[in-house]
Amino acid sequence: MRLKTLLAGQVYEFQSVKEVLAKANEQKSGDVLAGIAASSDTERIAAKEVLSNLLLSDLRNHPVVDYETDDVTRIIQDAVNERIYDEIKNWTVSDLREWLLSYKTSEADIKRISRGLTSEMIAGVCKIMSNLDLIYAASKIRIHTTCNTTMGLRGTFSTRLQPNHPTDNVDGITASLFEGLSYGIGDACIGLNPVNDSVSSASEILKRFYEVKTEWEIPTQCVVLAHITTQIQAVKQGAPTDLIFQSIAGSQKGNEAFGFTTDTVLEAIDLLKKQGTATGPNLLYFETGQGSELSSDAHYGADQVTMEARCYGYAKRFSPFMVNTVVGFIGPEYLYDSRQVIRAGLEDHFMAKLTGIPMGCDCCYTNHMMADQNDLENLSVLLGAAGVTYILGVPSSDDVMLNYQSNAYHDAAAIREVLGLRPIRAFEQWLEKMGIMENGKLTERAGDPTIFTKRRG
Repeated sequence: MRLKTLLAGQVYEFQSVKEVLAKANEQKSGDVLAGIAASSDTERIAAKEVLSNLLLSDLRNHPVVDYETDDVTRIIQDAVNERIYDEIKNWTVSDLREWLLSYKTSEADIKRISRGLTSEMIAGVCKIMSNLDLIYAASKIRIHTTCNTTMGLRGTFSTRLQPNHPTDNVDGITASLFEGLSYGIGDACIGLNPVNDSVSSASEILKRFYEVKTEWEIPTQCVVLAHITTQIQAVKQGAPTDLIFQSIAGSQKGNEAFGFTTDTVLEAIDLLKKQGTATGPNLLYFETGQGSELSSDAHYGADQVTMEARCYGYAKRFSPFMVNTVVGFIGPEYLYDSRQVIRAGLEDHFMAKLTGIPMGCDCCYTNHMMADQNDLENLSVLLGAAGVTYILGVPSSDDVMLNYQSNAYHDAAAIREVLGLRPIRAFEQWLEKMGIMENGKLTERAGDPTIFTKRRG
C-alpha cells in the first residue's frame, strides 16, 4: 500500500489511510477545526492521487474506527456480501469511480455492487468525484421504501411538511400544517420538531396529526421528532405513531452522545411493529449532518465526510423509511459557506444512495453562515436533478422555532414543474380530489388553508 506521491516537484507522504481520506476531502471548515485538513490545495490534490490508487481492500482493512471498540464499524463490516466484495476488492478507488460513471453501468449493477462496499470505500470514491459526477451517479439510483405509502419511485419528488411552532401550540401547529398541505407538501411525511421534549407534548401533537390525517384521509405518515426514548414512551402510552425518529452519528461514541444505543433502535422497531399505526415494513426516520461527530468529540480523527458515510452504513442496518442530511444546520464551524454546503449536500445524497438507503435533504443554512436563500434553492434544484427522494418545506422558508432557513412550502411545486417530477401517486390523487393539484401542477386553490378550516368550522 503506497501512501506517498510526487507532485509539483515535492514528495507528499501520508501516515495512514485515515490521513489520506481526511486530506483528500474537499475543504470543509470542520476538518480545519479538527486539525486534519490538507494544508494546501496541492496537498489535497496529492492526497486525492494517493487515494485514487488505493485498492478497495485497503479501505476495508483500515476502517477509521476500530472494529473491536465500535458497533457502527461492526455493523458496516459484518453487512458486507463477501462474494461480491471478492469480485471488486482489487479495484482501485479510481476504478470504482469510472465504473459508476460508465454509461454501461445500470441501476441494478450499482445496487448489486453496493452490497460489497463499506462506508470508507463509498467516502473514498466520493472524494475524487466532481459535483456533476455526484449528481450523475446518484441519478442512476432509486431506493424504494414503504411506511403507509411508497416513496422513492423514479419520477417522484417528495416533501416533508415541517409545521414547527415556537411554543408547541397545537392550534398554531395545525394552522401551519393546513397551509403546507394546501401547497401540496407532506407526501414523504408530516414531521414536527418539538420545543418540549416530553411524552405529554409529543403525544398531544401526534394525536392532532392523527386526527387531521384520519379526518381528511391523507395518504402519508406522521412523526414527532422528539428523542427516541421520549417517542418510545409516548407509543407505550397509546400515542398514534407511524414512524420513530432519531438523529444518528457515524460512531458508537457519537450515538451514545445522542443518548441512545443500537438496542434502543431495535426496541423502537419492535414496539412499532406491535403498537404503531403504520403498515410498514419501513418504520424509522433518521437524520444526519456532516460535523456532528466532531461536535461530540466522537470522530476519532476522521474527516466529516467519512464519518457521514458511516452514518448511512449504520442506518442501512435498520431499513429506515427515510433519512435526510440537515446539511447546513450545524453552522459555519463545520460548513463555512454556500460552496461547502452545496458540496456537502451532493456528497451526502450520493453516498447514501450508493449505500442503499432512501435519502432526502434539508437544504438549509443558519443565519450566521455565508449563505442565502438563492444558495439553498440552487442546492434544491441540483438535488432534484440528482434524484433526491425528498426535501423539506417550512412556512415562508423561515423556521421560527429552530431559527434557520430552509425551503418554503411553495418551492417544491416549482422544482417539480421545472424537472418534470410529481408527488407520490397516492398523495397526488388526494391533492386532485381536494382541488389543490391538476395534471401535476398546483391549481388556483393552492395556498389557501381555508380549504381545510371551512369543514372544521
